[in-house]
Amino acid sequence: MTPTHPDLASVRDALAAQLNEAGVRGSVHAIDIDTGIEIGLDADNPVITASVFKVLVLVELCRQYTTGQRTPTDRISLASDDRRTIGGTGLSAMLDDVELSLRDLSFLMMSVSDNRATDVIVDLLGYDAINETIKRFGLEHTTVLTDCAGLFATMDKDLGMPMEVLAAAAAVSPLSAQQREQLRSIRAANPELTDCTTPREMTTMLAAIWRDEVIGEEASAEVRRIMGQQAWPHRLTSGFPSSDVKVSGKTGTLIFARSEVGVVEFPDGGRFAVGVFLREPTEDLRNPDADRVIGTVARLAVDYLRESQAERFDDK
Repeated sequence: MTPTHPDLASVRDALAAQLNEAGVRGSVHAIDIDTGIEIGLDADNPVITASVFKVLVLVELCRQYTTGQRTPTDRISLASDDRRTIGGTGLSAMLDDVELSLRDLSFLMMSVSDNRATDVIVDLLGYDAINETIKRFGLEHTTVLTDCAGLFATMDKDLGMPMEVLAAAAAVSPLSAQQREQLRSIRAANPELTDCTTPREMTTMLAAIWRDEVIGEEASAEVRRIMGQQAWPHRLTSGFPSSDVKVSGKTGTLIFARSEVGVVEFPDGGRFAVGVFLREPTEDLRNPDADRVIGTVARLAVDYLRESQAERFDDK
């Protein structure tokens, strides 16, 4: 019997329906790392990276290991008041002096999205080096313009007040329509004015790294190792709960934006790079429905890629 492959248009309609049901707009891209077969929904739309930009920082750091510019065991010492960047995890939340390896610093940057660790690494690498390596992957719409502290500084300046003040007010009562519109207009919320990418460009980079391309085998292996240790299971991983499916990813969260990019690896050898970027109608940082729909649409996209190549996996 000739196998029945899923209809691409129907799957794309299903992706859109899931996003609509969750009350969000979204851009999605998924690609089979080994065959190049892909599926997308507004996959070339520019999006803000939020903390997804930390993947780009990690890629350049690991590249510099292989050139001898850095070594994973380089010691990083920070006094309690050095390079403070706000954040609720990792070194951002720690109060005392600390010393650790550069490798462990990158682990904190990725596993718990440590903003302070990120900014220390960005200082070491420099924006020119990070963006030059982005270009090596052929990415034309991906740029790192600022680190975490710089991002927060633009938010405070554009709002005319510390973001913490507005957040405290929102915790007491809903923001007004005027306040929401002001939030939507700040640089940090607009991909033309801040760190940006597209879903397709992020999956392009991840697919290349999982094939040991562009930055080489050793650097790629370290990127994969670190990305495989992310602590958050509530987005991409929620769509792939089976313990024999490996998910390596990085989340991003900012006002009106929620995302995750990563790679899903099955025990039969299937490998798929996925990027899901959401645009939300409210400023709430907690939105379980939006978190879950990232996993849901990622699963729909990956299932399509697997089912459309059923013969490839049936023999394994």
